[in-house]
Amino acid sequence: MAKHSRFRLTRAGLPCAALLVLGLGLTPLAAHAQTYTDLHDFNINAGDPFTFVNGRLAQGRDGNFYSESNQGGSFLKGTVFQLTPSGTVTIIYSFTGNADGQFPEGGLTLGADGNFYGDAKTGGAGNNGTVFKVTPSGTLALLHTFTNKGDGLNPMYSLILNPNGNFYGATSQGNNSAPETIFQVAPSGTFKTVRTLTTAQGFSGGQLSQGSDGNLYGGTNAGGANGLGTAFKMTPGKVVTVLHDFNGTDGAFAAFGLVQASDGKFYGATKGGGSANAGVIYSLTSSGMFTVLHNLNGTSDGSTPFGQLLVASDGNLYGTAVSGGTTFVNCGTIFKVTPAGAYSVVHNFDRTSGCNPEEQLIQGTDGLLYGLVTGGGNHDGRGGVFYSLDLGLPAFAGLVTTTAAEGANVGVLGQGFSGASVVKFGGVQATAISVTGSTFINVKVPAGALTGPVTVTTGSTTLTSTQTFLVKPTITTFAPPNGPVGTSVTINGTGLSQVTKLTFNGTSTTFTVNSDTQIATTVPTGATTGKIAVTTTGGRAVTAVKFTVN
Repeated sequence: MAKHSRFRLTRAGLPCAALLVLGLGLTPLAAHAQTYTDLHDFNINAGDPFTFVNGRLAQGRDGNFYSESNQGGSFLKGTVFQLTPSGTVTIIYSFTGNADGQFPEGGLTLGADGNFYGDAKTGGAGNNGTVFKVTPSGTLALLHTFTNKGDGLNPMYSLILNPNGNFYGATSQGNNSAPETIFQVAPSGTFKTVRTLTTAQGFSGGQLSQGSDGNLYGGTNAGGANGLGTAFKMTPGKVVTVLHDFNGTDGAFAAFGLVQASDGKFYGATKGGGSANAGVIYSLTSSGMFTVLHNLNGTSDGSTPFGQLLVASDGNLYGTAVSGGTTFVNCGTIFKVTPAGAYSVVHNFDRTSGCNPEEQLIQGTDGLLYGLVTGGGNHDGRGGVFYSLDLGLPAFAGLVTTTAAEGANVGVLGQGFSGASVVKFGGVQATAISVTGSTFINVKVPAGALTGPVTVTTGSTTLTSTQTFLVKPTITTFAPPNGPVGTSVTINGTGLSQVTKLTFNGTSTTFTVNSDTQIATTVPTGATTGKIAVTTTGGRAVTAVKFTVN
């Protein structure tokens, strides 16, 4: 039975009665008490899962949360478990430590198929770790066993779902000539090493994230120019660029990686370095412009941020610090940072409500923040806690995937859904939807869909996605296939109503959008034989064959 207890939050010992002012110029919320709720105290002696290192929850189609524990289960080698929003815990899979792996870290990722994907740090045939998928009912399938023969070893961060339908991850160790690998794994289990980083590019990492520009972004704990880690990006063409080398003064140990906010910048936390050697919050542009937003002071701020930051629906960033805080037990904090760098503590852990969080926050579609903490709780001060944090943020629609072409299926998470729910993409209504319970809709991207938020209206309630959905353009045909400069060309496809640029082998030209499925243009002066490319607000499409300039 879950145990509930509510704690009125304080900041530096004072009641939080001030207005919560949102970042990025959003309208301030009305005064709302920030309420921390202990949803479940994990009991090691009762067989609960325990030790959630860098653990991140994933919200499932059923509205429940799923994650990994590093320990516990039938063989004490770790588990996959389910948590209801009210705090009921159920172990759905126990790792054996054999072929399936053992001691998983990093948490799970929801796939487009409704299954969860994750990795185990060790175990498998060579004890180098594994990648797996698991159903909500607990059926586990092994996708890859690491061999440390070019594929790396010891994955310990959560996977990310790429718009191409595959998952990407990074190993944390490797041999001296190949310190870290970035890998790709398909839901079917097809695995390949995408890129092996050099020592100069960083190693001992690292959480990846997907940028809106199509690049992957990540961080490392070691390597780089100063040996203290790097922040990097990798293009779809596998080109790696170091965006920043940490030097200690501006932070150190950045394997928790980056997260992109609505302003286009990336934000991250280092667990070391800074003016008090207690960690740093920073921002970084895709071109490498680095800014220290806040140096944690190691005391009232907390010390040692742990995990990837969360961009919540209010536009602000939230995270946890392992130690420090204003309670005498030095149990850590939950903090908020605006994109401008204003830092505040929203909760001080006090052992009873949890202690020393080494886990990440997520935001449920009900608007609440949820997290795990390994230490503290009401069972001899150990076992950990599952908690929520109510900031007064409204419910929203969550998108499983944020990029697709018209006609593709997209999963939408939320609550209160019904067969009468109306789904719109950028204001364009979808006509093909399938509702599972009240918490999940599978919807086909409609013809004419526009890049923008997705809304779900059920009765008088409208839930809006916090993510922008990008409608990918396609080019199906063009005619004629050749011609001199000045020739009129018609291009057919889908998702063409928001075209911003059109080129013939890299040379730009003017165009007229006839409809969502057709563009009229002319071959520009200076054009040479090559492919035609269309850029929209949702992405880029290139013809399969070349246009010949006579």
